Amino acid sequence: MEIYHGTGPGAITPDGCAVDFYAMLTADGEPELVHSAVPQGARILELGSGTGRITHPLLALGHEVVAVDESPEMLAHIKGAETVCSPIQSLSLDRTFDVVLLMSFVIETADEALRRAFLRTCRRHVADDGCVILQRKPPEWYDTIQPSERVAEGIRRRMKDIHRPGPDLLSATMEYTVGDRIWTHTFVSRRLDDDFLASSLEEAGLTMAGFIDGDRGWVRAVPHIQTESE
Repeated sequence: MEIYHGTGPGAITPDGCAVDFYAMLTADGEPELVHSAVPQGARILELGSGTGRITHPLLALGHEVVAVDESPEMLAHIKGAETVCSPIQSLSLDRTFDVVLLMSFVIETADEALRRAFLRTCRRHVADDGCVILQRKPPEWYDTIQPSERVAEGIRRRMKDIHRPGPDLLSATMEYTVGDRIWTHTFVSRRLDDDFLASSLEEAGLTMAGFIDGDRGWVRAVPHIQTESE
C-alpha cells in the first residue's frame, strides 16, 4: 500500500507534498496557539517545517526556531531560522529544546514503524522540563469525513477518492487548484484515538499531558522521567 503520492508542477517531496503550492500558504492561527501554550521565548524544534508557514510567525513571536525538513527545496524558502535537512525519523542533534513541534498531521502516518521513530525523535530532542506538541485530527473526523470542495484566497481545495482500506485507516486525495496549476496529494492516514496515542507516547518515553485546544486536535506530551523506585 502506497502511503504518500503527489503530482503537479515543480518539486514534489518524498511524502508527496508540492513545494510550490506549500510556498503559497500562510498560517491560520497555529503559531499563536502554540505560542500561547509554551513559555515566552521558548526554543522550538519544528519537525517537518516545510517552507516555513509556521516557522516565520513563531520567529516573529519571539521564539528561536530550528526548522527540520527532508526537502532542501522546502527549506530554501525559510529565512531567519537555523535549518537542518534531515528525515524526522533519523534526526539526531546533540541538543535538546524547550518545545518539539510535530504538526501538519505527520504523526498520523499509516506506517507504524515510522510513527514510533517520529516519537523517539521527539523524546530524544525535548528537554526534561520541556514539552512535545503534536497535531492530529480529532478521532471523530475519521467517521464523518466526506468528499468536499471549498475555495478560499484563490485556492480551490477538493477532497476526493475517500476509502477505508483497514481498521482505523483512511485514504484520500487532496486536489489543489490555483489558476491553471493543479497539484494532488494522496495519503493514507491512521486514526489516533486517545488510548492508542497515549500508549504510543508511553512507549517512546513520553506522557500524554492534555490538549492545547478545544477539539483535542493539538496534543501536549511531556517526558517521562524515571524515578529511583522505577
